[in-house]
Amino acid sequence: MKKSIVRTLVALFCIGLPTLVSAQTTREDIHANLLKTGGNYYAYPDVRHPLTAAPKGYKPFYISHYARHGSRWLIDPGQYNRPVNVLTKAREQGKLSATGEKVLQVCDSVAKMAQGRYGELSPRGARQHRHIAQRMYENFPQVFAKNAPVDARSTVIIRCILSMMNECLQLQACEPTIQLKTDASAHDMYYMNNENQPDIQKYRNNPDIHEAHKQLNANRTKEKDIAPRLFNDLQYANDSIDAGGLISDLFAVASNMQSLDTDLDLYWLFSEQEAYDLWANYNMGWHINYSNSPLTKGKMPFLEADLLRNILDTADSCITQKKPGATLRFGHEVVVLPLASLMELGHYGQEFQDDATLEEHWRNYEVFPMACNIQLVFYRKAKSADILVKILLNEQEMTLPIKSDLAPYYHWTDVATFYRNKLAHFTTE
Repeated sequence: MKKSIVRTLVALFCIGLPTLVSAQTTREDIHANLLKTGGNYYAYPDVRHPLTAAPKGYKPFYISHYARHGSRWLIDPGQYNRPVNVLTKAREQGKLSATGEKVLQVCDSVAKMAQGRYGELSPRGARQHRHIAQRMYENFPQVFAKNAPVDARSTVIIRCILSMMNECLQLQACEPTIQLKTDASAHDMYYMNNENQPDIQKYRNNPDIHEAHKQLNANRTKEKDIAPRLFNDLQYANDSIDAGGLISDLFAVASNMQSLDTDLDLYWLFSEQEAYDLWANYNMGWHINYSNSPLTKGKMPFLEADLLRNILDTADSCITQKKPGATLRFGHEVVVLPLASLMELGHYGQEFQDDATLEEHWRNYEVFPMACNIQLVFYRKAKSADILVKILLNEQEMTLPIKSDLAPYYHWTDVATFYRNKLAHFTTE
């Protein structure tokens, strides 16, 4: 009896833990870890989250997932080179401050390290996927039983392919007999990463979007407030420097350094308030362009309608098989973010206003750090046709807008019906 009580208390604590963490205000959350202001550059938190035990008799047998590639170098060479060029020119003219000189030294070193590696997976990114695979195997070993088929697919981008290979190799190290099938083809891009949907993208042309950003930044840090400290001549800074472009590049470099195995750092250039304000602006932009924003009429999550349909169809096919197995997909954050919203994971399917209150309810770094992933874990029990599923976002259990007597486990028939009805009623009008 005592053991039963202890198990119950532990389970309740574990279920409540994500809620306790999210109860922090966003400022408190960022104060505890300033690297989160990197948003989509935030490195995947390499931690094990508590999981609720399955209902009696149910065993995991199938996983369907979509993951972003791991930590990478910046894609645009200009983000490295433009600051170096601007600061070098200022130094040649005697306009660089002591702070500017320090920033130039860091930027020049990182730019040289990045040369020829733009957009590539970093060693940290490879480790992230190996660790995720290890935890996946340890959490759900029945899925990767002897000779289990694992179908892994990637977009055609090399960092995604390498992320796939690292995750698959780790799974095979855990269970050498799994039957791996890997692919990266234009054939699958229509559901793996397809933003070329003008009927949906047209909603990003709303003129109110600019006004929303303007209102958000009215009383916040501006790039022009940060740039002058890099120069010893205020007139030069005002007349000769594109402050917005320079600080945007520097913040990207600073944020992305956490993806690299380096002791170099540039976050010291920004105060906590400045980093917070820059993040808040980008946070709103991501919400507008990829989530359930009223400024884009709630249409952007449906960029991933084909992907969700593929997940549903593939799952319906795989659960008819007697064998365990997995379907793994590897792509990008511009897919994970709208998919999480489309699936209404936790509160990320809700509509929030794009204003100064958004950041308290909607934090992009919780959804799409490097190597972010959505896992659908399916369960069955002997002599029962009832299939259960639970969904993990970055390995944390999520609630769904579906009634369940077993949450965070849901009856698959209810889940599939809910999502198919949602897709069927979607219109671009």
